[in-house]
Amino acid sequence: MEDTAGKKAAEKRYVTSAEMTRHSAEGDVWVAVQGKVYDVTAWLPHHPGGDLPLLSLAGQDVTDAFVAYHPASAWRVLDRYRVATLSDYRVSEVSRDYRRLVAEFAKAGLFDRKGHGCAASLCAMAALLAGAVWLVVATSSVAAHMAAAVMLGVLWMQSGFLGHDSGHYVVMRSKALNRAVQLAAGNCVAGISIGWWKRNHNAHHIACNSLDHDPDVQHMPLFAVSPRLFASLTSAFYRRAMRFDAAARVLVSYQHWTFYPVMCVARANLFAQSLLLLLGDTRTRVPGRAVELAGVAVFWVWYPWLVSRVGGGAAERAAFVLLSFAVTGIQHVQFCLNHFSAGTYVGRPRGDDWFQKQTRGTLDVACPPWMDWFHGGLQFQVEHHLFPRLPRCHLRRVAPMVRDLCRKHGLPYERCGFWEANARTLRTLRDAAMHARAGGAAPKNLLWEAVNTHG
Repeated sequence: MEDTAGKKAAEKRYVTSAEMTRHSAEGDVWVAVQGKVYDVTAWLPHHPGGDLPLLSLAGQDVTDAFVAYHPASAWRVLDRYRVATLSDYRVSEVSRDYRRLVAEFAKAGLFDRKGHGCAASLCAMAALLAGAVWLVVATSSVAAHMAAAVMLGVLWMQSGFLGHDSGHYVVMRSKALNRAVQLAAGNCVAGISIGWWKRNHNAHHIACNSLDHDPDVQHMPLFAVSPRLFASLTSAFYRRAMRFDAAARVLVSYQHWTFYPVMCVARANLFAQSLLLLLGDTRTRVPGRAVELAGVAVFWVWYPWLVSRVGGGAAERAAFVLLSFAVTGIQHVQFCLNHFSAGTYVGRPRGDDWFQKQTRGTLDVACPPWMDWFHGGLQFQVEHHLFPRLPRCHLRRVAPMVRDLCRKHGLPYERCGFWEANARTLRTLRDAAMHARAGGAAPKNLLWEAVNTHG
């Protein structure tokens, strides 16, 4: 009876969008979905996607983000937190068309039909791991050992794609099996905490290419994708200033030269970030922290053991490690290609321009179907950002619909080949580097910023 009375009171209480904005602090978080207002403060510690997405969009209408990330069953969770109705709720034409596409995909069962990609990936990963171990243990050939290192690099790339997919939707028959795949592919095989990845990746999706809210474009002091980072912005994700000091100025000035060398060893940063979260950050909630640590420990047992079995002394072992890192560095480059040369902005993401922000901050990489394995589905980055729950096997199919919708509303739909995407990324880095050398002040007009962003 009490719950029923509360629901009726919430239905009769009306608030405006302006009033909503006052509920956007960490201890007071309201959001609106399809005109219904919810106080989700108590839900923050339990939200499967972490607290950052809710905090980033607090005090706003979040309907587009909600339908992008949640199945229909999530509505039942929301109901218990309803406190009011939004009196000035409006839906833009872009959002209306976007939600129509989500509904059509759901009706067609696209979110549920996942194909056999997970099984194929697991089989390929098992074969790569077994082959690499055999080449190291059973042979004394330097060439064979280097081939094993290449196989490990490809293994980590495929584990990254599989871990990515399992973090967005259930790739197995149950959530328990899905969790097992996450831990096996991420923690045990790759040495990267799936908990760290999900926290980082969810923040990236929600605040795509926000210079102060998206961790995937926050690489100071090594890289700056926009001169606006020279203002020493404060990262909402890392909760510290990204200082553009003398050291950063020097490093950024040469970033178009250091980009590929750094990507070759970027995996070390993922190891460090995982351990910092699991061992050093006790404030952040990590579901199954002990299991995550155990999975990472498995990696730090088998990989050093395999390296120790490489003959030929320290030089050959170092070459083995560097080559395995460099091969998987291709994947780190791929992640950068999708966003470094796309549009950026400063500030919190807004719930009323979800479609626009996702399309302006992402870039598709064109490739033939037989190369899909190389990109792991992430070459369709625009489609993935708009429909993160959509299995990768459907992304090529829905791409024309997304392109048509962008054309209808006059929004960018950036798409180019792999090598052109590399060139665009390097141009973006070079433009920012030249500005750093010239003094490093933040750009004074949006036209100048657009030139630097798009090369």
